[in-house]
Amino acid sequence: MQKIKTALLSYGMSGKVFHAPFVNFHSGLELIGSWERSKKLIQQDFPEVKSYATIDELLEDTVDLVIVNTPVETHYEYAKQVLLAGKHAIVEKAFTTTVAQAQELAAIAKEKGVKLAVFQNRRWDSDFKTVQKIISDGILGEIVEAEFHFDRYNPLLSPKQHKESVNSGAGILKDLGPHLIDQALCLFGLPQAVFADIRITREHSLVDDCIDILLYYSNFRVRLKAGFFVREAIPAYVIHGKKGSFLKPRADVQEDELKLGNKPNLGTWGTESVEKQGLLHTEIKGEIEKKSIPTLQGNYYDFFDGVYNSILHNSAEPVTAQDGVHVMQIIEAALQSSAQKKAIDL
Repeated sequence: MQKIKTALLSYGMSGKVFHAPFVNFHSGLELIGSWERSKKLIQQDFPEVKSYATIDELLEDTVDLVIVNTPVETHYEYAKQVLLAGKHAIVEKAFTTTVAQAQELAAIAKEKGVKLAVFQNRRWDSDFKTVQKIISDGILGEIVEAEFHFDRYNPLLSPKQHKESVNSGAGILKDLGPHLIDQALCLFGLPQAVFADIRITREHSLVDDCIDILLYYSNFRVRLKAGFFVREAIPAYVIHGKKGSFLKPRADVQEDELKLGNKPNLGTWGTESVEKQGLLHTEIKGEIEKKSIPTLQGNYYDFFDGVYNSILHNSAEPVTAQDGVHVMQIIEAALQSSAQKKAIDL
């Protein structure tokens, strides 16, 4: 099997938790190192890999694929360097800070003939995969409305300065927002218009920390909400159709398992607790049914496998640069809508 030599642009939480375990596990990917600025940590976990002192040193090495997992406001700059060096790239969300930047990166990747994927791992969450199947099976009938939440209770400011200082990549809209937006677009495509209310709710916060986004489709609406003052969460996914409803809590276990240091596998990985099953209440063959629905397994491995195959077979990435452009279009429209207090046509 051809090995794709892969390097990270940082080895903090995202590199250690979300990327290195899957790159190391995938038989077609080879983790060769990470750019590390101050703390030199990667060799504690992977003694055989390199710790690069600069991004230039990394790009001059025989690297095939680079994961841009740095603060959001740096994504465009670093991803551009990676692509211009002729390397394939995975860029974390938010893809960029503007639509123009996203479009430019997509154009560079096409010109250079390299792959550019956006790390929207929540498409491979167990809860979302289950929601996706319920909708694709059509058992709710014609969709009337859907509401997706990414709720937390955490009134304290993050100790990470780049998350709380005023910069082009800070705030919940570009942190949790891309997950919700990408999931909605994955299911329903681009809406016709966007309305948004973007607020600051935490004491001393300088960046947005509460979002309420309404996506207008021709015959239905999708609402996306995220905030830090939800002590008692409602189901994260609520979908109503003309035949019935499906409610599902956000219960994917992968992030928690990875933070505990557990290693991914292709067997039991991403298996949710039975207690977190979704509730289906609908009409099937003329009969009203109300029952729990078994949750599909989630596995972020499938994203990395998709990137590997896109490079090997010159096929589409699992989350394309154009997908990233579309998410940024919704983010820009949401900012405009909130500022002007009106719906914005796309």
